[in-house]
Amino acid sequence: MTTKEIENKVDELMKRKYKFELIEDTDEGGFAVSYPDLQGCVSFGETVEEAIANGEDARREWTWAMVEDGKTVPEPFDAEEYSGQFRLRMPKSLHKHLAERSKKEGISMNQYCIYILSQA
Repeated sequence: MTTKEIENKVDELMKRKYKFELIEDTDEGGFAVSYPDLQGCVSFGETVEEAIANGEDARREWTWAMVEDGKTVPEPFDAEEYSGQFRLRMPKSLHKHLAERSKKEGISMNQYCIYILSQA
């Protein structure tokens, strides 16, 4: 791709709306900005405004590098596409085990299963 083609593609991709996380750095001061959908895209700033502006610059540079390397830039995560539910069939013995363990822990089997999945 030519530089102009990369620039056009990056401009197009920068129109996407990505969620970013803003984290205060209590040790060093300032703020960190990261984009969960864009692995490794992180920036910093002394103020919230500076961190957000630097984050957008970092996103542009990150996107440029991905396009230049011929890699795919992931689509923004859309939480509305997922209900947070799915149906799962399991052996009766596993169901019994999970029900007993959740009862022993004093929580619902649903909460217990979410805990187990989050640890994996």
